[in-house]
Amino acid sequence: MKAYTLGLYEKSMPNTLTWKEKLLEAREAGFDFVEISIDETDEKLDRLNWTKEERLELVKIMYEVGVPIRTMCLSGHRKYPIGSNDEATCRRGMEIMEKAIELAEDLGIRIIQLAGYDVYYEESTPESVERFGKNLATATMMAARAGVTLGFETMETEFMNTVEKAMKYVKLVNNTYLNVYPDAGNITNAAVMYHTDVLEDLRTGEGHLVAMHLKETVPGKFREIPFGTGHVDFESMVHEAWKLGIRKFVTEFWYTGSDAWREDLKFAHDMMSAIIEKER
Repeated sequence: MKAYTLGLYEKSMPNTLTWKEKLLEAREAGFDFVEISIDETDEKLDRLNWTKEERLELVKIMYEVGVPIRTMCLSGHRKYPIGSNDEATCRRGMEIMEKAIELAEDLGIRIIQLAGYDVYYEESTPESVERFGKNLATATMMAARAGVTLGFETMETEFMNTVEKAMKYVKLVNNTYLNVYPDAGNITNAAVMYHTDVLEDLRTGEGHLVAMHLKETVPGKFREIPFGTGHVDFESMVHEAWKLGIRKFVTEFWYTGSDAWREDLKFAHDMMSAIIEKER
């Protein structure tokens, strides 16, 4: 058995593929699991309403293919943040949280990556920050009941773009089921902006790091940067993450219409697995 698992972000593949096809493509490229996306689009949010029969069918497909879905990127809170100053929006955000935990429980997902911000399309206020903290504590109790771990993604916004900022809320809630799921690219950008040491920031999460997104970035840009063309020092990041106990990694990148997307999957797997293998 390998000492780690390397996952593939669902959005790295064409959205037209069926779930069986996505899992088969992940297997062909060498990945151990897939990270499902529950973003702010109606299409992805509708997954939270899958019937028990639909959920069971997907579990059967996982076993048939041999590649499970083991993490969830829950970015639907961008549109429906749990700190929203609008009561209906906030209530919808908590409903999404509850349903996402239930879906994770049914599919065997171990970790839900939470978007680390109180609000996104609204202006942050002392009230939204306070509301975020209260609802976060409630959400953590939901996760604890299901035995599903929540992990903050370090984001592109200043509210929570470092591990240190995420740890403020982890310490505040103080529960086993709320931790940090850092994004290597985002915290690298934050370190450049603040002129700080990205590895030192990562170390502030010691004992609370559940997985890591391996994503490429350049200063000021956070998406769709091809691996090897940005400024993230993956070798140093993985080395430090390994020392801190992380054993689950996910390559995060996006399908943008290229005919060579299968080659992109294989390249990402081979590049990152070679780096992680050095730590064994």
